[in-house]
Amino acid sequence: MSESLIIATRESPLALAQAHHVKAELESVFPELAVSLLGMTTRGDQILDKPLAKIGGKGLFIKELEVALQEGRAHLAVHSLKDVPMVLPKGFSLAAILPREDPRDAFISNRFASLDALPAGSVVGTSSLRRAAVLKRRYPALSFAPLRGNVNTRLRKLDDGEFDGIILAAAGLIRLGMQARITACIPVEVSLPAPGQAALGIEVVSDDDDTADIVAELDHAPTAICCAAERMVSRLLGGSCELPLGAFADFVDGDQPLRLRAFVANLDGSQYVEVEAFGTPDAPEALGQRVADQLKSMGAEDIIKGLQ
Repeated sequence: MSESLIIATRESPLALAQAHHVKAELESVFPELAVSLLGMTTRGDQILDKPLAKIGGKGLFIKELEVALQEGRAHLAVHSLKDVPMVLPKGFSLAAILPREDPRDAFISNRFASLDALPAGSVVGTSSLRRAAVLKRRYPALSFAPLRGNVNTRLRKLDDGEFDGIILAAAGLIRLGMQARITACIPVEVSLPAPGQAALGIEVVSDDDDTADIVAELDHAPTAICCAAERMVSRLLGGSCELPLGAFADFVDGDQPLRLRAFVANLDGSQYVEVEAFGTPDAPEALGQRVADQLKSMGAEDIIKGLQ
């Protein structure tokens, strides 16, 4: 086994917190292992004046990290799984998915206790077309505006009065120790999470078996099963940050304990199809395929064509 590993990570506070978490987990399992970080700035971090959908999508957050892996400057990369493309470039693989944090979206406001308390015309900031679509559908009197930047930047824009409220992933705030900023968590029934939301994925070069074997010790099977179902829905529907799509799997009681809920919408939520289905943990991708097929049969492809 290698005596040292290097983690490639973005240099945003959240990305660094997540990488340090993985570092601590690896060193806990392998006390003899020395783990260090290689901080990097990606194009997704550099271009903050345009929506992600207009500049190439969430894959912009990981390309430079993959180059570092390919060139041997790092052994693994830590990603928010929701930012990882549904099909990885040739030569790369996900070696582990860590336990999921709180998957819900979070509402943050300095003046209002919830989305329901916002008066008509209030401006809500969000970087996600998914969040904007489902919330426009439920709160048509509110205005939703783009919000880019790292977590601290987004909170500062709220504090400076640019928005009446903002929507962030609860998991990011929790990992940064900033859960006190959460005004209210939004139930998944109201805002269905993005595929893989709140889970961390560890990427390696496909033929680096030594690193993959080490990292595999951190894999959390229940989270990996759920995320496999979610990501299959997105993969089959061409999911990207240009498509308002949510998919969330969890475990329930019954003979088919794996539940998967997913939706596709247009940008203002006026067209919306949603499916709930159940399956078994040994076939999560089959469940994802079934849900994607059901969404297509309900008109998802027409919605997607309209967006294009």
